Amino acid sequence: MTTRTQPQGFRPADAGNDEPETNLTAHTSFGAVVARRYSRRDVLQGGLSAALATLFAAPVLGAFARPAEASGAAMGGLPAAKLGFEAIPIYRGDAVSIARGYTARPFLVAGEPIIGDRVGEASANSVAAFEDCSGTDMEKRIGSHHDGMHFFPSSEAPNHRGVMCLNHEYIDPYKLFPRGAWVAEGPRPGEQIRKGIAAHGVSVVAIERGAEDGNWRIVKSHLNRRITPETPVVFSGPARGSALLRTKYSPDGTRTRGTLNNCANGHTPWNTYLTCEENWASYFAAGKETSRRELRRYAVCEHSDRYGWDQPAIRPGGRYDEPTASETNPDPYRRFACGEDLGADATEDYRNEPNCQGWVVEIDPFDPDSTPVKRTALGRFAHEGCTAAPAREGEPLVFYSGDDAMNQYMFKFVTRERYAATTAGGHMLDSGTLYAARFDADGHGAWLALDLADPVFESAVACAIKDPRSVWPGGHYDDFAGFSDQADVLVNARLAADVAGATPMDRPEWCAIHPQTGEVYLSLTNNENRGAADPSAEEPRPVPPDAANPRLASEFGHIIRWREQDGRHDATRFSWEIFVLCGPPDDSRTLAGEPLDADNMHASPDGLRIDSRGLLWIQTDMGDTQQAKEHARFGNNQLLAADPDSGEIRRFLQGCRGQEITGITATPDERTLFINLQHPGEGSEATPILASTYPDGPRSRGRGRSCMLVINKDDGGVIGT
Repeated sequence: MTTRTQPQGFRPADAGNDEPETNLTAHTSFGAVVARRYSRRDVLQGGLSAALATLFAAPVLGAFARPAEASGAAMGGLPAAKLGFEAIPIYRGDAVSIARGYTARPFLVAGEPIIGDRVGEASANSVAAFEDCSGTDMEKRIGSHHDGMHFFPSSEAPNHRGVMCLNHEYIDPYKLFPRGAWVAEGPRPGEQIRKGIAAHGVSVVAIERGAEDGNWRIVKSHLNRRITPETPVVFSGPARGSALLRTKYSPDGTRTRGTLNNCANGHTPWNTYLTCEENWASYFAAGKETSRRELRRYAVCEHSDRYGWDQPAIRPGGRYDEPTASETNPDPYRRFACGEDLGADATEDYRNEPNCQGWVVEIDPFDPDSTPVKRTALGRFAHEGCTAAPAREGEPLVFYSGDDAMNQYMFKFVTRERYAATTAGGHMLDSGTLYAARFDADGHGAWLALDLADPVFESAVACAIKDPRSVWPGGHYDDFAGFSDQADVLVNARLAADVAGATPMDRPEWCAIHPQTGEVYLSLTNNENRGAADPSAEEPRPVPPDAANPRLASEFGHIIRWREQDGRHDATRFSWEIFVLCGPPDDSRTLAGEPLDADNMHASPDGLRIDSRGLLWIQTDMGDTQQAKEHARFGNNQLLAADPDSGEIRRFLQGCRGQEITGITATPDERTLFINLQHPGEGSEATPILASTYPDGPRSRGRGRSCMLVINKDDGGVIGT
């Protein structure tokens, strides 16, 4: 997820992410928890650097000592998890810099056809074709702003053929439309809205590696399809049929349209794809409805600050310019104006349309006729990803998901049903327990059930009803009257985590799970709203750290890891530590207590993956404002690798200007690595230093396009060795 520069005429995005601060609880922040791991006296006597050195000198807990047989273990005959490449220097150019002995090639570029007769046609895969295509045509092409993805290998040739599921988070209108064509203010032409909608969502595309040249290419296949914000989707789980999901489109609350702002991802043991809806709130205009708790706790505002989908132009005769409207698809654009034209109840309007976003969506990549399913048991929030712990016969399945907004929470979902490979399927995601994490100052932590059947949560709800200001001291939810049912808890998962007492975090993003130790790693990108409360402010910062907090207004982020009690991912207790405090040499620490240096300094960690050897891959997401500010120091966004045993980190790759490194998956043999360059050149209209023409170069019309990078070792070896 990245900070975005909004088109002229739009309300500026928040500097930390796309949501204004909405956590108004009195809970202890993660920054304050970290501060308690060493004393105020240490900070005052030895300075901040000394305190950090003490904190990071060694793992705090013996639980993180690895047995000899697990340390650096190899999987499937692959080499042990050691860094086998030389770090690259900081790169600021407009190509791709990669470690010596490796090659990165662009693939699946935004706008490339995946459906129809033009698949594989070079002239159809150009900046001109991307800019000039219609909305109808865009529905047959790779979308924009690539993010999370997963490679599903074929059974016949798993390292050379398979299906790629690829998220498309959002758009840059100045790159998507021909120069000067974007209407940035007022009513929007319906055709522009259609194209913008079509560039969102998910691409499902069959790919293969050519036997002749070794390059990957798109396969013309019946599996290829686009899933967009207009694709019919159904709900399942406890919230299906809830009054909170009823709309004019679905009076019974069982279905909706599309998936929106798809960020990171996950996959299931039964080979389906999980796409996650992140910063969906800003697409809606709630008008006077913003006081409703399921809207305000998610920052659904009076006006949309996105692309004006709620404002289609008026056609002659008074109808809205909605070219995709039909009897089965009523009000495809005006539904985003969820606070207007309200009827007698929710079945006559779109007041609940925002409640239909913010979920984990399951997609079957091998059945093009299947309908995507929003699995409501996993909760509604700004899902960054949905990472599955390894499936074990006879045990519940566990999925981890961060709520990527400032001072929000870390969640996990534990299925009620126990896993059996012969019977497992999507139904397992419809019943279970959603938890939110509390990180304690002594290096332990607890998973807090968000379930009305749980007596501890039930008691917390009763206390919050009796005294709302014990949870929200500013009185922002003095009207809190509890939850009507479990569907209400899941639709309002943030409020439920408030009540339970979870720890507000510095934008919890991607998770990765170590294949040998089971440790869970979590990236915390940054948080400008971590600071002292201002009594004179109308909205004081709700999570003030104390004087010893190492990251006031955290600019650079960090990565933490935890180990679940007894090695069981369904446990309700865990032990945690900080793996790396990211930043420049004068404000960072590695696991060994040393500052980051010229070979590994980085900021704003985001995407994570641990490969089958146990190597941790770290992707960075400095937004355009931070990239411009820190360009001389950090260069472009990066891909780094870390040894989880020693904490050693080396820079492996840096992309072109103005992009975010995101999305990461690989072939089973770990000899092909796929990552994404999202939005090359974003923000360059205001900040020319970020301008990019990657990957098209001289043929780019001066613009960059999002794309995938296919990375191989020149000698055909395992990536990272």
